[in-house]
Amino acid sequence: MKVKVSRKAHFNAAHRLYRKDWEDSKNNEIFGKCNNPNFHGHNYEMIVSVTGEIDPETGFVMDMKVLKDLIKVEIEVYLDHKNLNIEVDEFKSLNPTAENIAVVIWKRLRPHIHKTNELEVVLYETPRNYVTFSG
Repeated sequence: MKVKVSRKAHFNAAHRLYRKDWEDSKNNEIFGKCNNPNFHGHNYEMIVSVTGEIDPETGFVMDMKVLKDLIKVEIEVYLDHKNLNIEVDEFKSLNPTAENIAVVIWKRLRPHIHKTNELEVVLYETPRNYVTFSG
């Protein structure tokens, strides 16, 4: 019997959506005000879920305190109050769209989650715009 456990967390970060190899006019056409050369910020909310079998000894799929601490160290400390384009290595060559941010979060967490468990990241860029990545 598989069960999904989830933890909500958040971080605040700035970014700019653009491609260096495109003209300003094309960046403006595709990314609009998200292409602001002075950047803009979001209060990102995320839900990290781990799905797996319940351990018969502990009753856990994953200890939620362990998941909380993992999110804190691997994601919140890494991304919170950062300019993603400038301060986060992955986004120096990767456009920091919500889709790409969710994938980066997943990749940072995946090595720390038991290999038999599934991992899902839901990232809210705004209360109405969100993406889901499950690997």
